[in-house]
Amino acid sequence: MRRTTASVLHLDLDAFFAAVEQRDKPSLRGKPVVVGGVGGRGVVATASYEARRYGIRSAMSTREARARCPHAAFLSGRFPAYREASEAVMGALREVSPLVEPLSLDEAFVDLASADLPDLEVPTVTMLAEELRERVHEVTHGLTASVGVASSKFVAKVASDLDKPDGLVVVPPGTEQALLHPMHVSVIPGVGPATAERLRRAGIHTVADLESVSADELIRLVGRAHGLGLHALARADDDRPVVAERETKSVSVEGTYDTDLTDRRLMEGLLTRQAREVAERLRRHGLSGRTVTIKVRLHDFTTLNRSTTLGSPTDRAATIARLACGLLTDLDTTGGVRLLGVGVSGLADWIQEDLFGETGEDDELPEETPTIPTARERTWAPGMDVTHRELGPGWVWGSGRGVVTVRFETRESPVGPVRSFSVTDPDLSPEKS
Repeated sequence: MRRTTASVLHLDLDAFFAAVEQRDKPSLRGKPVVVGGVGGRGVVATASYEARRYGIRSAMSTREARARCPHAAFLSGRFPAYREASEAVMGALREVSPLVEPLSLDEAFVDLASADLPDLEVPTVTMLAEELRERVHEVTHGLTASVGVASSKFVAKVASDLDKPDGLVVVPPGTEQALLHPMHVSVIPGVGPATAERLRRAGIHTVADLESVSADELIRLVGRAHGLGLHALARADDDRPVVAERETKSVSVEGTYDTDLTDRRLMEGLLTRQAREVAERLRRHGLSGRTVTIKVRLHDFTTLNRSTTLGSPTDRAATIARLACGLLTDLDTTGGVRLLGVGVSGLADWIQEDLFGETGEDDELPEETPTIPTARERTWAPGMDVTHRELGPGWVWGSGRGVVTVRFETRESPVGPVRSFSVTDPDLSPEKS
């Protein structure tokens, strides 16, 4: 049943990975920061708002991002820091309502109808949303979030994008269609470049245009399932409930991209990064899995799933990435891909060591920082936390030709000095997460 109150809240942390890096690295505040793969096959995961002014966006190749903004800080990412901030935010959301549906580390829906509120009138939910944004700022030590509140998930998510960064938009019940009407059809989930072009050829440009088209005509244009979905969302008709987390049966990561992907190497890079995050989540929960699955949504909105099952469970990023990229090779993606995802299921709480009779397998994964057994074998990834025996904590600015350069500063310190060391300097070590 369609809600009659603005009781669905969508929270989206602003430029999350990059914002965490700027928070923890005083010298990067107010400057362009790009988080993702830093090598030749790297892919941008998140760009700070300063970097976005140069046209850098998620899923862009790092090579192109460097060409657009060579003076940006390109960092490989610190998932423990992102996880810590995410857990603090999700905890703050659960203090408000027991019904919290995380979509990713930096995004979640909250059902305010399950919150302890005197009423669900617009002034009340607006005040609560403001207090929640302040609470997020507090528990994350300075991160900001954009929030939308509306009568449905769809409109709440649209609203959270309207005043970024650090914004709040509450859509009063009954005004949803007036808000949506002037917007381009691409605001609706599932309307990527291919669908938008098909609608454009039919003279459909805005949500108002879309609303004026019959369900039968939309089915003729884009197919039955997609057409009926567009027909409903053009009328702000979305009754999906907020669903709290259930028992974990699989661990997965996926991303939807503004521009259809056609470069196979770029897709493999994205799958590799997603595999790394899946592996990190498995290890965090002491799990492993036997079945690796990829999800691919094509330009025409056809969604394909392909999977393969191992003889024994694994939590190795390189294994997951290799299998995921292998599954991709069997698919025809020449028309473009708008969504990619990697998942692991068949979960277990044990791992078969040396699955393929190999050792050091994860060292083969491009862009990944391996386990560090000795000083001589260390990999100093840009952005990683380190400690010097005399100079204290800092982070890696860069490394190469046997030298690692470190800036010594922390979240609470002023901008710190830069020093360079031999990569085998015994006084310098990675900070344990």
